[in-house]
Amino acid sequence: MGRKALSIDKIVKDLIFNDAVAAKKALAKKILGLAYKKGIYPASIHDFYMAAGRQEFSGFTVPAINLRSMSYDLARAIFRVAAKNNCGAFIFEIAKSEMGYTAQAPVEFVSVVLGAAIKEGYKGPVFIQADHVQVNAKKFQEDPDKELQALQDLIADAISAGFYNIDIDSSTLVDLSKTDIKKQQKNNYEVCAKLTQFIRRIEPKGITVSVGGEIGEVGHQNSTPEDLRAFMGGYREKLRKGLTGISKISIQTGTSHGGVVKADGSIAEVKLDFGTLKTLSGIAQKEFGLGGAVQHGASTLPEDMFHKFPEHNTIEVHLATGFQNMMLESQNFPADLKKKMYDWLIVNAASERKQGESDEQFFYKARKKALGPFKKDIMGLPEDTRAKIAAEIESKFDFLFKQLSSVNNRELANKYVTLKRVIVRPRKAANEVVHDGEGAD
Repeated sequence: MGRKALSIDKIVKDLIFNDAVAAKKALAKKILGLAYKKGIYPASIHDFYMAAGRQEFSGFTVPAINLRSMSYDLARAIFRVAAKNNCGAFIFEIAKSEMGYTAQAPVEFVSVVLGAAIKEGYKGPVFIQADHVQVNAKKFQEDPDKELQALQDLIADAISAGFYNIDIDSSTLVDLSKTDIKKQQKNNYEVCAKLTQFIRRIEPKGITVSVGGEIGEVGHQNSTPEDLRAFMGGYREKLRKGLTGISKISIQTGTSHGGVVKADGSIAEVKLDFGTLKTLSGIAQKEFGLGGAVQHGASTLPEDMFHKFPEHNTIEVHLATGFQNMMLESQNFPADLKKKMYDWLIVNAASERKQGESDEQFFYKARKKALGPFKKDIMGLPEDTRAKIAAEIESKFDFLFKQLSSVNNRELANKYVTLKRVIVRPRKAANEVVHDGEGAD
């Protein structure tokens, strides 16, 4: 064939290190083309979840894993764990906020995950999710149209890149000062309906993007059946007739993102309300036909809790901070690089330090903000170093997949998930993405 083709490792690394938008997009297009040729498709989990809502299967919880750093190495580890456990239902995700502070734009994140699938010889659907596409309550209050436009721009960018799963988080707009529960949820369900309609307008032909809603902001008071019914009632009233709605609902059950940090840097024990999870998941399925309830902020929970998620009918669980912690606290992570990151935080994240906060508390909460500025340093570590760190975290992935009973469901995923090759056309107007959908090769 003449000149040897570039390895996927080289293409992915070039994409991560290249800051030029045009070059990054060209490399992303190359990776997507290679993925399609290998039988790898960015996909929506919508139909799979709706089948769960019809109670055609049950007994496991889908892991949704946020990759903040070493994304290529850790995505490879996840694909290996999925193959080992014959799992077909697992999600790669990154939140709106994480895209910023980890310097991983949608096109880069999708490309890195697909590159990992190519490297590990994976075939089939790959679920990539925009987590916490969150409304800023203050900005919404000041100028709702401007805030919604910013979210639509992000959603359009994400879908164009291959995010066919979007979690809308307008729970920040819930107004607990009102006594009427439906009025508490009003801004939440109205915005969720508007953004759902936008997604349906721009989604690729032949793909129903999985959309998630949220009724209780993580870290605040626990959700109730009344909250769920008020949200869904209002959401269905506001959603344009004939449009497909959400496939799942995120609720609050007592957790917080990243855990609550004590002065010594350890994580305070969490009292998670599994009864609320089971009750609301059942209502979501039986009354509204959704896949079920979603649990956020779970990666720092005690290990003996995870088996309870499938036992309590949780459709999806979000896992993030725990893996970041494992990477930074690994004996294989270079001490000099960690010191540089912490020194950077002392100067650049000083405003985030609360009065009376210990060094351990400050660094624990702030260190995620150093992942973007030091992304290339981390990716530039020797391959052997990254492999050792990834191997440690891979064992955690394997443990969690088993605890969540997310094993031997690959045939189910293949049964319910449609594979489509999508050709992205240039935008015709602001935040309009034009796609052509083709059948699986």
